[in-house]
Amino acid sequence: MADPREQRRFRRLTVRIEVSYLAQREGQVTSAVATTLGAGGLYIRTDDPLPRGEALRVRFKLPGSGREHELAAQVVWANGEDAPVPPSGRGMGVAFRDAKAQQRLARDLASGDPDSEGR
Repeated sequence: MADPREQRRFRRLTVRIEVSYLAQREGQVTSAVATTLGAGGLYIRTDDPLPRGEALRVRFKLPGSGREHELAAQVVWANGEDAPVPPSGRGMGVAFRDAKAQQRLARDLASGDPDSEGR
């Protein structure tokens, strides 16, 4: 079976953006840095990744944008202390679960104008 990380529907960008996320189970907001971003999800670099399947809400701004994106998401994979550290560092792959917000993000990413409404 193919690695889920290789079955992406959306193009990804290499970024370095501040992300805050609220894990449903923990109930506290955590800040970290995302290093890749696409309309389907992002990679959050953290020394304390959430477990696979964990529901969360993520919030971030695209580079050069004043608009904040907030999306429901789910951890689809994580590399924690029991796995070798990849070049990207410890963290978790997060898939977005909010179709409407995901479409808006896809338009913003495709347009190159993160402040456009895309409507």
